[in-house]
Amino acid sequence: MMDIVEAVETRRSVRRFLDRPVDRGVLEEALRHALRAPSGGNLQPWWLHVVAGEDLRRLQDAVRMQAMSGVFAEEIEYDIYPPKLASPYRDRRFELGEAMYAQIGIPREDKAGRQRWFMRNFECFGAPILLLCTVDRSMGKPQWSDLGMVLQTLMLLLRGQGIDSCAQECWALYPQTIDRFLNLPPELMLFTGMSIGYADPADPLNQLRSARAPLEEVVEFRGL
Repeated sequence: MMDIVEAVETRRSVRRFLDRPVDRGVLEEALRHALRAPSGGNLQPWWLHVVAGEDLRRLQDAVRMQAMSGVFAEEIEYDIYPPKLASPYRDRRFELGEAMYAQIGIPREDKAGRQRWFMRNFECFGAPILLLCTVDRSMGKPQWSDLGMVLQTLMLLLRGQGIDSCAQECWALYPQTIDRFLNLPPELMLFTGMSIGYADPADPLNQLRSARAPLEEVVEFRGL
């Protein structure tokens, strides 16, 4: 087990995984501890679904069939990004995208190449496990922030065990397909997905370390 600072500093969004299984017992232990994440009023608004093996292949095939038929997004239930993303947020997103595609040699004008690469999200980048997070439709923005806390806690616990992950809101582009696959009750909706496995250290994208704004740009101290 690595310490918490090392887990935070070495966690990253992995975009190619090794063909190596994740032990169910290790995953269960990480999930059990992650469920200690805080939530307002202790509502614990998250519902987590772990998908692997043949079930994962069925889901991937279902999404692939949608894409092959020209459906690159279904009727989405929330905006993954604000429709009018302003600076500095737009700039940060653009810089990350350009850094990623430069790392794998897909130029900006190769729209088809970028689209093909994006669709690898729905192959979980080769990861053996997909975690899907759903939430009750009655929950509001404060409870959605609680979802982020349980997912971040899980990612750090996994990283502490040497297991990697990639949080993927892109799964929200296919909410109806996933609703049918999970057989969700009407009151639950999909929030996000997360691929889980062991990073391929030889892949160039896994060498990318995304930038962060410096502390003095985003943190204000008062009275200290």
